[in-house]
Amino acid sequence: MTALRVLFLSLQEHGRSPGQRYRVEAFEPAFRQAGITVDERHVLSADDLRVFYGQSPVHAKARVALKALARRALSLRPHLRHRPDVIFVQREAFFLFNEWSEWLASLQAPIVYDFDDAVWLHAVSDANRRFAFLKNVQKIPRIVGLSHTVIAGNEYLASWARQHSSNVHVVPTCVDTDVWASAPRTADGPITIGWSGSASTLAHLKPLLPALHRVKARFGDQVRVRVMGAPDFRDERLGAQGEAWSPTAEVPFLQSMHIGLMPLPDDEWTRGKCGLKGLTSMACGAATVMSPVGVNTTIVTHGENGFLANSEDEWVARLSELVEDHALRERLGAAGRQTVVDRYSVARWAPTLIGLLETAARSRR
Repeated sequence: MTALRVLFLSLQEHGRSPGQRYRVEAFEPAFRQAGITVDERHVLSADDLRVFYGQSPVHAKARVALKALARRALSLRPHLRHRPDVIFVQREAFFLFNEWSEWLASLQAPIVYDFDDAVWLHAVSDANRRFAFLKNVQKIPRIVGLSHTVIAGNEYLASWARQHSSNVHVVPTCVDTDVWASAPRTADGPITIGWSGSASTLAHLKPLLPALHRVKARFGDQVRVRVMGAPDFRDERLGAQGEAWSPTAEVPFLQSMHIGLMPLPDDEWTRGKCGLKGLTSMACGAATVMSPVGVNTTIVTHGENGFLANSEDEWVARLSELVEDHALRERLGAAGRQTVVDRYSVARWAPTLIGLLETAARSRR
């Protein structure tokens, strides 16, 4: 099939949201090569995000929400001359109220619905906790039911979706391994232990700090700890100051790491995670240590392409091994990258995703 038109109803503008970046935007070159045109319509700009998810006054947040509502309504006007063949929704088409936008979309074209978190659970940012009643997670099963095709980021999520849809497929979160490439690392100088996330996921790193303190106390200046995505983070015992995330700084940061971290608590929300922090550090050749939670246990085979660590003592032991052994870091880093290339790369999964879009489009025709 050629000249396929996809309307992508995104929440955030291009290049901002991890889910959009890795699960949709990373595939755009492959889409173009296959003759697929993607018309992306977002509702929240970078400035809007700072207002809505920051400590702004209520009237400023309300103004952003109304502007976003108008944008989404305009994007769902019937396309008489350029009607889409497929409408792609990642997580939700609008962040407040019910599934009104997905229902309107379903009247125009088949919906392909993609999600990479346990979005049926009620998770609200601290800045907007008092407005939690406006976030309607009860709509998620109905969105799944409205959709022609449902794409889940892992089997845990897919098992839930199959309760509401008979057409569910697993496509893991993927990394463009041509961009997230490995870089040479020498045995000289301090060993960099790194974590990349956001202010909202910093809570996953904090329980690991006692283990990192022990490693730092043991090896001193032989190690340094870097944290990206939470610029307010500071730990004097580690000598670490959080760094701001940016699209241009992300890959060099990951390539600077000798050891990558993905700690997670074990709960219903984290079991739905798709392993992105681990996958990006593995793709860049860092020896990666992950908590044995959810999909992490299928990404990492302990001792072959990375390490799994649960207790504080296990984290200290695994990190200490890697600090002391350059050859071990190199071996696990190379094997981890090969895992991403073979099983979690854009090149590996692009034909599958394109096929799902084409099948959904044929259902309308």
